[in-house]
Amino acid sequence: MHIAPHDNQNKPIVDIDDPTVPLNYFNIVKLKRDEVFEYTTPGYETCIVPATGTVDVQAEGFTADNLGGRGTDVWDGEPEGVYIPVGVTARIICKSDTTEVFIAGARYDKVLDPFAVRVAELDKVQYGSDDTKTHRKIKHILGQQQHDKVGRLLVSELFTVGQGGWSGFPAHKHDTDRKDADGNIIETRHDETYNFRFRPNHGSGVQILQREEGKPGDAYQLMDGSTICLDKGYHPCAVMPGYEMYYFTILGGLSQRSLVQFFQPTHAYQVETIPGIKDMVAKFK
Repeated sequence: MHIAPHDNQNKPIVDIDDPTVPLNYFNIVKLKRDEVFEYTTPGYETCIVPATGTVDVQAEGFTADNLGGRGTDVWDGEPEGVYIPVGVTARIICKSDTTEVFIAGARYDKVLDPFAVRVAELDKVQYGSDDTKTHRKIKHILGQQQHDKVGRLLVSELFTVGQGGWSGFPAHKHDTDRKDADGNIIETRHDETYNFRFRPNHGSGVQILQREEGKPGDAYQLMDGSTICLDKGYHPCAVMPGYEMYYFTILGGLSQRSLVQFFQPTHAYQVETIPGIKDMVAKFK
């Protein structure tokens, strides 16, 4: 569930067929200028997103040059990404002094076409409010605009706005494919993986996981670099006052790409009282 910050030495943090989140894949790759990293993920489509620095990406005839360009942290500029189809070998070349690259993946069984997502193609939404301590920005890299070009993978970056506050609230879950009596989809099974960063980086937060309504759950202390794997349950998180929080988000669906969140009944009424929740929900398509 919680993977503490560590030097993964460019090896997957969440590998294919992970027992907790089998629909997800996640790696962090760190390179110096002109160093190269190659990978192939059979059965998983992936997205390459530089957290810092600039890279060239090559994938069996496709090339995306000068991808990224952020400085020393994820707050220093906008994200960019490259979609890599299932089973295709990708080659990442570092073009800056250093780079840290996120590789997000979702299980899928069809081979599509690679493409780049540049800054102008990001899908952005801002919701919540300072008064409700829920103010945040979401930058979708593989979001609604790329829906017809991707199989099951959703990739986003989420930022708290201001210092302190809650995210992922009202509490929700997405661990079961199910419909109501009229056949309307009320929830979808999507495994989810987060990687957290804090500004300043000695900041901290907490991830709550409540598996059953009305029963106590678990809480995990988040540090800069923490990875959280979410397979089941309601899962809001919060950041300490005086700090900003970021998390890289990977969602992989079991039966469809579009995410349908089921809001915890106890708190669901706040969908109507927190500004922009419905706009946020509409972007996870």
